[in-house]
Order: sequence, then structure tokens, then C-alpha cells
Amino acid sequence: MQSMNRNISRRLTTATLIGLFCAVSTLSFAQADDTQPNPAAGKGIIVHSKFGGEIFGWDIDQTGTEGVLTEALFQSNGNFLAATETFDQTTGKILSVVSETDDQDDFVTEGVVGNSVGLVEHEHELSLLHVVRTFHVINPLKTNKFTGLWTPPIGTGHLISEVSRTQGTANNAIFAYDNSGNFIPWVFSSNVAANTFGPIVKIQDSLNFGSVPPPIAYNTVTNQAILGGGDGCFGCFPVIGLANLGTGTFTEFTGIGFGFVNGMAVDAADNIAATTTEDDASVEFYDLGTQTGFTVVLPNSGENQIFSGADVEYDATHKLFLVAQPVSSSASTGSSIYVYDTNGILQETLNGFSFSNASTVIAMHIAIHPSTRTGFVDGPGTGQIQEFTY
Repeated sequence: MQSMNRNISRRLTTATLIGLFCAVSTLSFAQADDTQPNPAAGKGIIVHSKFGGEIFGWDIDQTGTEGVLTEALFQSNGNFLAATETFDQTTGKILSVVSETDDQDDFVTEGVVGNSVGLVEHEHELSLLHVVRTFHVINPLKTNKFTGLWTPPIGTGHLISEVSRTQGTANNAIFAYDNSGNFIPWVFSSNVAANTFGPIVKIQDSLNFGSVPPPIAYNTVTNQAILGGGDGCFGCFPVIGLANLGTGTFTEFTGIGFGFVNGMAVDAADNIAATTTEDDASVEFYDLGTQTGFTVVLPNSGENQIFSGADVEYDATHKLFLVAQPVSSSASTGSSIYVYDTNGILQETLNGFSFSNASTVIAMHIAIHPSTRTGFVDGPGTGQIQEFTY
């Protein structure tokens, strides 16, 4: 069921292999929902795609007033109306159609990165299975237009599948899936605005990091990409990868929880990572320095797989992790967001959402604006994004 939370880009194929034994010290805490749900959650504005198409990726500027989304709408003539649009975070109004096509092309929002830089992939179909991919930047996002190209050093043997969406610092961590059949993915850093790149880290462990693109987070203090890997077999332990983006080295350790890592975020100041796992409806908190951690079971979930968490985001201003749960275990219907501090203590439960990875091409995610304690999340419809407060 919760394979929905391990949603893979439409550009990729999946495989599952074998697991490793856990060498990490573990403490597990089953935590009751002792906080009151926030009745205002899910009551904010809803952003609608301009043409009513399905949203293929979106993000917001964490320090600005705008967001970016890409949509695609299938038409009766067999073409897709595809567009990149910017929107106002306060009103939800579409501000500008940055680019629009009416053919077999599409756009995918990779995120807002660096200092208010929008990054959008354009997939131009020359013929069946022959697609040319280019990456456009909107720098800054408030210009509401493409201002240049980002040209990652990947050739045709790799596809960009994960961007860390790190804001407020120049660099981001990038994961490039191996499309050549060799299953050796690449990880590297990039200053997207400057179109510069760090050394490429070639990950030889294809069992845990090559078959399914892992969630990625960027530790700006240690200059490491943190990857949530593993083979995903039921009851198997995940594997956490650490790619040093300065030296180009890669290490890994066996994690806690069970199954695929669905979401990941990093507290760079304290070198703490929080993840969600596929099989056990838990959140894992790691000390990346000691490579140890503990798990916290999502409230009222009974560790049932259907209630497993998805995306994780970190608010560095208030030192909070926000965890998405597509199938709520705290409400009779819908989806929930849980707010934890860095010690794994539940601070708030937000109910009243409707987001899912069950039938979407691009996995759902949370985007936050820490200074105003507001955020956005997918839903309630396929062409909609929901605002919330926390």
C-alpha cells in the first residue's frame, strides 16, 4: 500500500534487491497523540493551476512572496497544454505564465533553491522515447520569467531525479539517476544561480542507492549530501548514505526503521537527520556524527504500514521537523502533518488535509515559510496546493 510514498519520477524504473543487518543503536518510543490538533490547519488559501491541469512539481520562496508550479492538461487533440507559472503566496493568485507549450512537451518544477532561484526542467519530445531535457532558471523568482539555463554535467547517461531544494545558501545537492544500465548514480553540489558544480561522487553501491532514487538532503555545515537508501524489502533496514561533496567520497551506515526511506530532512546546525520509513509508520531521528538514532511511532498508527509518513521538511528558525502523513492516523479521514522538535517530541498535529502519492507522477511534499510559520502542501485536488499554518 505505502509504495505510494516511494513515488518515483516518470522517467525512471524500479527494482528491489536484498537488505542489510542493522548495526545502529536504536531506542524506540511509541508516542501517544498528547497534543491538540490545530483546527485552523487546512483552512488557508488554495492555489489553483491556471489551466486546471495536474501539477507536476511546485515550490515556494522561503524568504519571498512567490511560488512556482508546473502543470499539464491533456487536450482532445492529443496534445498537452503544459505551463510554468508563478503564484502569490498570500492570495494564491497566478501572477505570470512564464512559459507555455501545446504539444507533447512538459515542464517539471525541480524546486526553489539558493536565494530565490526557481529551477524548472523542460522535457521536449523530438520523437517517441527521444526527449531532450533542458533546465531553466527564474532568477530571482519575482522576475516571473526564465532568465537563463542550468547545465548539469550529466550527459545522456544520467537523469536529474532529486534536488535538495536548499534555500538561503548558494549550493544545493543533486542526485542524478543512472540511465545507462550501469546503475551507478552520481551526486554533486551545484550553485544553480552561478551554473557551477562541485566534484561528482560516483556511488558504487547500486543495491541500496542505484535501483530507486533515494530522498536527499543537504547539510550546509558539513557539505554532505545525506541519502536515504536501502533495497526496500518488507522488514528490511534502510541504509543512510553520506556523500562528501567537497572531497568526492562516499560512506554509508545501516539505519533504523523498516523499508524504504520515504522522506528526509537535515538540521545542519546540530547534524541531525529525520526520516520516515515505508513499513512501520515511524519517524527516525539520527545523530549523523555518531551514526546512532531512535524511532518515534506516528500517533495512533499502531505501526501499521498504511499510516507511514512521507515528506519531511525542517524549519531551521524554530528548530522543527514537519512530517507529512498521506493517510491520517489522527483523523477519521484525510491527511495529517506532524510537527516535532529535534528531540523527537511531538509539538503539534495538523489535520484536515488531502494529499496522496497513490496516483500522482510527482511525489507530494511540504514547503514552508519559516518566518511566518506558514506552509503549503499538495491538494486537495490534483491541480491545487493548500496553505496551512503551524
